[in-house]
Amino acid sequence: MTSSASPAPTPRPVLNRRLAEFGTTIFAEMSALALRTGSINLGQGFPDTDGPEEIREAAVRALRDGRGNQYPPGPGVPELRTAIAAHQERRYGLTYDPDAEVLVTAGATEAIAAALLALLEPGDEVIALEPYYDSYAACIAMAGGTRAPVTLRPHEGSFRLDLDELRDAVTDRTRLLLINTPHNPTGTVLTREELTAIAELAVERDLLVVTDEVYEHLVFDDAGHLPLATFPGMRERTVTIGSAGKTFSFTGWKVGWVTATQELTSAVRSAKQFLTYVASGPFQYAIAEALRLPDSYFEEFRADMRVKRELLAGGLEQAGFTVFRPAGTYFITTDIRPLGETDGFAFCRALPERAGVVAIPNAVFYDHREQGAPFVRFAFCKRTDVLEEAAARLKTLGR
Repeated sequence: MTSSASPAPTPRPVLNRRLAEFGTTIFAEMSALALRTGSINLGQGFPDTDGPEEIREAAVRALRDGRGNQYPPGPGVPELRTAIAAHQERRYGLTYDPDAEVLVTAGATEAIAAALLALLEPGDEVIALEPYYDSYAACIAMAGGTRAPVTLRPHEGSFRLDLDELRDAVTDRTRLLLINTPHNPTGTVLTREELTAIAELAVERDLLVVTDEVYEHLVFDDAGHLPLATFPGMRERTVTIGSAGKTFSFTGWKVGWVTATQELTSAVRSAKQFLTYVASGPFQYAIAEALRLPDSYFEEFRADMRVKRELLAGGLEQAGFTVFRPAGTYFITTDIRPLGETDGFAFCRALPERAGVVAIPNAVFYDHREQGAPFVRFAFCKRTDVLEEAAARLKTLGR
């Protein structure tokens, strides 16, 4: 007798297909490994000291005065929006209306997500500079877009953009360029020539641009940060993203922002209001004060990070790595092949037991993982004594 029972249905995946490729981040894995092994964590990019005392006190004052303890205004508190607009004008000559062209977000990560959700239609292509911060890929996927990476490649001690490759990557489906300078993880700062070519391409092909400039105040040596919105034809098509976390060493406060035309800012706000709605109330008042700090603060901040860069870079070179000295950010990319290694994942997973230090394999920032396989990233936004100890531990690799 034949059974009439229907076959059991195939279980439906819990995670939707757009996010199926994204599991637990490498940062969570490596931070857990650091904790388990008692290693020095140079993987995740957050400082191990707080920012200026007067800015912390400004946050405490706001709490005590009852400012920001309830929902702040959706676009951000007026004091912070005004300070952001003033910062853009003072630093770069960019004029924005704080009431219509500035939007405060829960860190730069939310700003990126909101911008991509607002500006992309399903099937739109987004060109991003590979390797790229891991949230880019996830946010493009959530928006239904398609990634089109253009790879920065090693050249004469740094990672450089091939402008011909960038032009060739643009198709009829390209909607948006996602640009990051100073660039995480490579430390590249795009030159005037490169930014001019990007601007000309965006205007010629009528592309929108989202530019992540969260490390704008962390540039070294002869490099200088040039906002893409300052180039001809770019203000009206560029969403610029900034962040207080990297500049003032208060990453936990999660205060970021968007500056753009009224039309673009309104579009981003339409998506942002259904993500966090609002965030970081009292901290917004404190960051408004931080943005008004004298130039000496920013100069001393850069000088301190430059010393730390040299300290860690020297230690990595002595340990046998090939070091790409960054022109910006607080990350150093290294090549592990001189140590006889080729697999960054395996190297980073073994490094805590071998040397008591945690790093991040750059391959996680690539679609073309083979391109990033031999590269490993270290963060130098740590105390001097921590970096000295890390350098001493890493020297054991060459023995």
